[in-house]
Amino acid sequence: MKNIQVPSKIPSCHSIKNLILVSCFICIIYFLYPIILAPNYTNSLHTSVSSQEHDLSSPTTLQHVVFGIASNEKSWSKRKELVKLWYKSNEMKGCVFLEKMPNSSTNDSLLLPPICISEDISRFPYTNKGGNPSAIRVARVVSETVALNHSNVRWFVFGDDDTIFFPENLVKTLSKYDHGLWYYIGSNSESFIQNKFFSFEMAFGGAGFAISYPLAKVLAKVFDSCIERYPHLYGSDGRIHACLTELGVTLTHEPGFHQMDFHGNVFGLLAAHSIRPLVSLHHMEIIDPIFPNMTRMKALEHLYQAASFDPQRILQQTVCYDRRFSWTVSVSWGYAVQVFAHNVFLPDAQRVQESYFPWKKNAYGTLYEYNTRKFESDPCKKQIVYFLDNVSSSMDEIKTIYKKKTTSENCTFGKNSPRKLEEIRVFSHKLDLDTNQLLAPRRHCCDVLPSTSGKVMEMGIRECKEDELIYMHK
Repeated sequence: MKNIQVPSKIPSCHSIKNLILVSCFICIIYFLYPIILAPNYTNSLHTSVSSQEHDLSSPTTLQHVVFGIASNEKSWSKRKELVKLWYKSNEMKGCVFLEKMPNSSTNDSLLLPPICISEDISRFPYTNKGGNPSAIRVARVVSETVALNHSNVRWFVFGDDDTIFFPENLVKTLSKYDHGLWYYIGSNSESFIQNKFFSFEMAFGGAGFAISYPLAKVLAKVFDSCIERYPHLYGSDGRIHACLTELGVTLTHEPGFHQMDFHGNVFGLLAAHSIRPLVSLHHMEIIDPIFPNMTRMKALEHLYQAASFDPQRILQQTVCYDRRFSWTVSVSWGYAVQVFAHNVFLPDAQRVQESYFPWKKNAYGTLYEYNTRKFESDPCKKQIVYFLDNVSSSMDEIKTIYKKKTTSENCTFGKNSPRKLEEIRVFSHKLDLDTNQLLAPRRHCCDVLPSTSGKVMEMGIRECKEDELIYMHK
């Protein structure tokens, strides 16, 4: 028998084993390449969080927020009273930034954020003829707040010393966002011409704005280089916006932040607030007291007292239609109740009344970023307004009482006029919005309740039924 020759091109068992090993090694490298060889790519994605725990299972609290408040040595002695209204030193972290330590020392440090002295800004150019170089110092509050290196941070929140925050609502608003993503959250001015001049995509600094932790860390690294490219800009918020734009980030609009670019009486805006939690109010030092016959500070304390009972419902507008008399009743919870002696379509009742003076006195000054209607100044034609008198709670029910401001009116009215009403009582339950309600809010309904007194109207606020309409009855 002849010997059978094995062809040389057929690999041996040893060669096959080596081939399998090489193949396995290639597969491992293929799947591990993005992790082992390309960390810079994966870490550059704005969805990553480096040194902070990206924990979505635990709710966001004030302990996760760091505040950076911009002030100066001259204004701080007066405006710190506004900060006392909302700052909770035992729950909050952050700093108020001054260019130097104030001359006078007081014993209220436990009621206020600690003072941080801003770094020198003389190396940065500033060429805007209508502005002030201090805008650079205020802008750098962002990077200097990040440099405080607080632990367990999810959000950085910035505002001016005359910005008042509603902390529970701030946290509730931020909680609907993933703090591990790159977020820049705030609002525009109410004034069209202000937005036109500065930017519709800029968060106005007076209203306050929030930046998520991972975005703030990156912004702080590159911020000084951005400042050098924008010496011509007017303010601090413009510089922050410019640098975030270079990072490819756009503004997430939240209507609960309020720049309050007005003069005078801001009743119209407060009485028709968006159905979003009230987060902030600015310019409280220059507008009229928000409650009649009170000082500015007493009026704000009065509002905060109501907010302490039900922070998420404060200023939330609810509209009722009284079938019997064809009255329209608009409740701005914790602030005021308006009673119109006639039917008002719901879309019209939600329009902001122009009770204030425009920020700029020019042809475009009266153009605003929302629907408005004229404020009736004739006392014989205007609706009757009842302002908050007191708040109380029993069990799980909250009662707010609103009373009419005493005026001397020489008017003639019919028998069905609401002018005989002296007091409005509103009953409600504490509002606790979940994430779905925050993302897709729905206005609450209300009922005019039977009352034993002709001088008192009682109302109840509740969630609307699934197919319930809020409409006037003919």
